[in-house]
Amino acid sequence: MSSPTTVVVVTRNRADELGTTLSHLTELRPRPPVVVVDNASSDRTAQVVGAAATTNEQVSYIRLDHNGGGASRNVGVRAAQTPYVAFSDDDSWWEQGALPRAEHLFEQYPGLGLIAARTLVGADNREDPVNALMANSPLGRSPDSPGPSILGFIACGAVVRARAFAQAGGFSDVIGFAGEEESLAVDLSAAGWELCYVDSIVNHHHPSTSRSSTHDRHSASRRNEVLTAWMRRPLPRAVADSARLALDACTDTAARRALVPTLQRLPSAIRRRQRVPRDVERRLRLLERYS
Repeated sequence: MSSPTTVVVVTRNRADELGTTLSHLTELRPRPPVVVVDNASSDRTAQVVGAAATTNEQVSYIRLDHNGGGASRNVGVRAAQTPYVAFSDDDSWWEQGALPRAEHLFEQYPGLGLIAARTLVGADNREDPVNALMANSPLGRSPDSPGPSILGFIACGAVVRARAFAQAGGFSDVIGFAGEEESLAVDLSAAGWELCYVDSIVNHHHPSTSRSSTHDRHSASRRNEVLTAWMRRPLPRAVADSARLALDACTDTAARRALVPTLQRLPSAIRRRQRVPRDVERRLRLLERYS
């Protein structure tokens, strides 16, 4: 029996972790198609995927000639031929039964565009702190959704309806990594799709030891907060976020490292500016009051 969900895995120079992820994904039943999108790796990534493909013809490989960041997932979604797509990073995978549960909910709720899973971290299955934030979302719960409404999620723990993802335009190529989920979440919501958290759908994340530093991730998050504001939030909010970043750069290393990359990407963000509807902005402000 074929699976109606494709798993898209984005990777870069983590061949060993990717091998572990692929071994878990190919053990799932029904076995889902897996599309590996390689952000221009220079290690053994191609060989690892090739070895997996020899035992599972549903594993395919797309190598990019550049590092497209989180937006590389869009390439994998376009290659998928299934109505649903689940995302994994090269250090995360889905628990047995998770994808069929998601498929059932998508069929039951036709306005549902994205499901955020419960993420368990490491060999001891620690709860990711984001789980509690989503479970206790101040946005409440829509009658057209099987779980608490959200406007944020963990990319490697999300399943999307491919049609909704395409309508929202996918992950932004301005953002890259770190916080790329917010712009997709607001674009899905602006297009009229429901997003929710479902704790019975589980994925596992074993963070790679070759991850970027905490400082780098924090800098990227600061950069992407400002860029997302310019693309989707009211103009006064975008100006205020930019001013705060510039002011913080005087004393904070992460903000200082974020300032120049933000300015470099700002023209692209402004060209893609499309303010979200008022109801989505209202929900974003509600979330910020509780954060």
